[in-house]
Amino acid sequence: MGFKVLSAEISHETNTFNIRPTTVQCFQDRYLLAGSQAISARGDKNTELAGLLDTGRDYGWQIRHTISAAAGPGGRVTQSAFDTLMAPLLAAATGDWDGIFLILHGAMVTEFSEDGEGDILHELRAIVGPDIPIAVTLDPHANVTSTMCALAQILVSFTTYPHVDIRATGRRAAEMLQRAMAGDIHPRTIRAHRPMLEEANGGRTDAGPMIDRHAMARAYETRGDVHAISINAGFPCADIAEVGPTVLITCEGDSARHQAIAEELAEDMWTRRFEKLNVYLTVTDAADLAAAWNGAAGPLVIADYADNPGSGAYGDSTALLAALLEAGVRDACYGPMIDASAAAALQDYPVGSVATLSLGGKTAPAFGGGPLHISGEMIWKGDGRVVGSGPIIGGLERSFGPTAVLRVDGIDILIVSTAHQMLDLSQFETFGIDPSMASVVALKSMQHFRSAFAPIAGKIIVSDSGALCTLNYAALPYKNVPRPTFPL
Repeated sequence: MGFKVLSAEISHETNTFNIRPTTVQCFQDRYLLAGSQAISARGDKNTELAGLLDTGRDYGWQIRHTISAAAGPGGRVTQSAFDTLMAPLLAAATGDWDGIFLILHGAMVTEFSEDGEGDILHELRAIVGPDIPIAVTLDPHANVTSTMCALAQILVSFTTYPHVDIRATGRRAAEMLQRAMAGDIHPRTIRAHRPMLEEANGGRTDAGPMIDRHAMARAYETRGDVHAISINAGFPCADIAEVGPTVLITCEGDSARHQAIAEELAEDMWTRRFEKLNVYLTVTDAADLAAAWNGAAGPLVIADYADNPGSGAYGDSTALLAALLEAGVRDACYGPMIDASAAAALQDYPVGSVATLSLGGKTAPAFGGGPLHISGEMIWKGDGRVVGSGPIIGGLERSFGPTAVLRVDGIDILIVSTAHQMLDLSQFETFGIDPSMASVVALKSMQHFRSAFAPIAGKIIVSDSGALCTLNYAALPYKNVPRPTFPL
């Protein structure tokens, strides 16, 4: 009979500048599934849970998966939501387990604590004691704390951004848990950190210095006493004391020697902190380029980094859309515009009719512009259910809630109710928009969009609309981040 393993998924990336709290309903809007439901919905996709189940089958584990819960990035997690999500895990933790596997993000901040993951581990350790091995998977945009490393023996982050190796990371962490439960290894995870809000390029692994860092990490992992090296870019939209990039080494033995490796990689992030790959255009400059683009080589893809719902922005910034309309851009698509009231109102208009309304800019007009008053032709309306087709969410279901497409002066605007960043072609195609045939594709995402949109793009440019995830950190009211922290 194989080992008995307890598992849970509780995932949130918290933007502490977002004024909207993350409630239980926010988790239900993305997914909040009991164990068996999670296995059915997510157990054979690009998920950490699938990697865990792969390994469990290989070794004959008895796995009890208690919960899978994730909310879209947003404001601080409420006490009620935290307690609700923890309840099934803590109830099951009283059993007789050989190991524990946790699927976390690494950047959760709650109403009562800067270190949500540290609190998860602390409450769990209070029940299971200090010795049972715990393996944790992380997003590389984690702000990994010293408490997390003290309370979990194994911490392993994805190695790609865009994140295409999620399932592989689950399997990798589970393989280490197997060895720890069998007594073949006795791992611990050490940490190196630098006083920065984030790595210069947000952890991009498709280009730039992170390629060499990961090559170095993989070379070090060939040593028998180094089990995993995780390079985390950090998440800069969290006003907390332990913000920023870290290097984690899950290892055995000589901690001083392993610490030196971690420090070497962390120091490289520090010394190369000015080596930025992206040039962030103003919305006016981006719109001028779009107006001049002929589309013969494929669409011009404009990514609004600052209004990325995947980092906790509101997704209702109007600055880029206003600039595109002002520049007379045609044959374009834009999305998502997250405006639940507009999406609901548009459900009353027949397809083909003309609708006039106030769109976007309702949450925090100082970040990315106020509402636009527009008229356009209704192209599509209905339920915003999407099944992904690309490398990140292929086969996984997401829902935009009530959704509409409004064509305004040659721009098809995807108007939705529930926040998701744009990272899959199906998020346009499902609603009658073919981005490959557009001259200009404007979307709200950071790096993740590249996995699906780079193959169809004639060119990619990035813009900072001044929304909540602006790269102009001086515009954000940091209070808890220690000084000095680069670039503050």
